[in-house]
Amino acid sequence: MSPDGVTLLVGTTKGAFLISGGGDRSGWTVKGPLCDGWPVNHMIGDPESGRIWAGGGGDWSGAAIWTSDDMGESWSRVRLTKGQMDDWAASDPEVAAMIGWSAEPLPFADQFSQVWSLGYAHDRLYAGAKPAGLLVSEDGGKSFDRNAGLDNHPSADSWQPGAAGLVLHTIVAHPENKDKLWIGISAAGVFATEDGGETWERRNRLSNAEECAAHDHPAGPREGEIGHCVHNMMRAPGDGDVLYQQNHHGVWRSADGGRSWDNRTEGLPSTFGFPIRVHPRDAQTIWTLPLNGDTAGRFPPDAAAAVWRSRDGGLHWEALRQGLPQQNCYFTVLRQAMAGDGRDPAGIYFGTNSGSVFASLDEGETWQEIARHLPTVLCVEALDRG
Repeated sequence: MSPDGVTLLVGTTKGAFLISGGGDRSGWTVKGPLCDGWPVNHMIGDPESGRIWAGGGGDWSGAAIWTSDDMGESWSRVRLTKGQMDDWAASDPEVAAMIGWSAEPLPFADQFSQVWSLGYAHDRLYAGAKPAGLLVSEDGGKSFDRNAGLDNHPSADSWQPGAAGLVLHTIVAHPENKDKLWIGISAAGVFATEDGGETWERRNRLSNAEECAAHDHPAGPREGEIGHCVHNMMRAPGDGDVLYQQNHHGVWRSADGGRSWDNRTEGLPSTFGFPIRVHPRDAQTIWTLPLNGDTAGRFPPDAAAAVWRSRDGGLHWEALRQGLPQQNCYFTVLRQAMAGDGRDPAGIYFGTNSGSVFASLDEGETWQEIARHLPTVLCVEALDRG
């Protein structure tokens, strides 16, 4: 596995995989499964050091985070919570011996079952949990503290789980201000801090635009707030805090750091989808992958895959289909399963629950399948080391 070039970090239900295209983004090779074969919900990498983190787990295993300092050749694992296997092993010495179990207490006992999201900025590693909570590490992932400010938010008792549970699935750091952070929780919405996590503001307000109140789903906007089931969110490059989110009922844009949101769904074939992606240099160019609806099968409309792109901040959309299956296509692309690199032209990548990974090296104009027959893909991120 080359340490240089573009490497896709792919989390699946059966471990992590690294898909490397090198400096020219071609001849893609697959390495895996890694991370002990545990479910891996999210992976991120630091381009400067090449360090990779993976987070996941589940009811059986408990939650864990893995770290690699050598591009996936070796990994260290930090278990955070216990799972059902711990209870089993504690009462059965043979099982304990078989899985190499230790009775050493875990730092967060049984507070959460999975790590769902990771973020790294300003020498801090963040982890989002299920049920929703935010962990912060100042030592690269060796130890974590739980963010009390979010846990004690006045609205916490009212947060409701989405279909995947009550998950903190998106962490967006400001590139320059270490105290500014946004998170997404399903189904509670968007929260932001500007004091390093001491306090959090819930940012679900609709703008005053008349079209913002339109919706065709019970989870849609009501009572002056955007629907709380946010699926994915990303900050646009440049000055100002322009945010985009894909949620349970459309694509939305905020020009003020999430304090108000405008509907950008008109022109898309459906209001439902999971991922959103923003161009690395152009705050007006975004991509999403609409699905036909949460109760209609969660596959591309008309069973024909398309990534939809806007060049004007979501005011107009175009379907990009070349190289994607146009018949009998029933896959789902999950919230963290679309990524991009920083090249020119920008590379865009996505993975499917049917185990394929697709890549576009021309900003979505054409697509190629670079991996297939993987387990269900839960996340794709691009580690670009030049």
